[in-house]
Amino acid sequence: MSIQLDKAFGVHVQAMEVRMQRSEVLAANLANESTPGFQARDIDFSSAMRQLEGSSDSPFASSASSAQELKYRVPNQSAQDGNTVELGVEQAEFSRNAMDFQTSLTFLTMKFSGLKKAIEGQ
Repeated sequence: MSIQLDKAFGVHVQAMEVRMQRSEVLAANLANESTPGFQARDIDFSSAMRQLEGSSDSPFASSASSAQELKYRVPNQSAQDGNTVELGVEQAEFSRNAMDFQTSLTFLTMKFSGLKKAIEGQ
């Protein structure tokens, strides 16, 4: 009997991939806070996960194509130079994304630990 890793790890591998991509997008937003005309973008995490869930790909396959649906962020207060990056909003979203990434990493660590114990017969 073999272990199917994609079923053993669940959705957490896919979630971490999408969270990593979202971190890159949010970091780009933060880096371009003072760039005139820069439009803040973001990945809709729940939409990306629904799209991945519906695909028949292995969770270990790259999810870049399905998670690249970037959406423009609507600013609470527009800037005169056309930049839509709001520092507080971007920092909060980046922090929330980092915490969610850490949560998925913790779940994966627990899964690895459980599989290790099962293999060792403990």
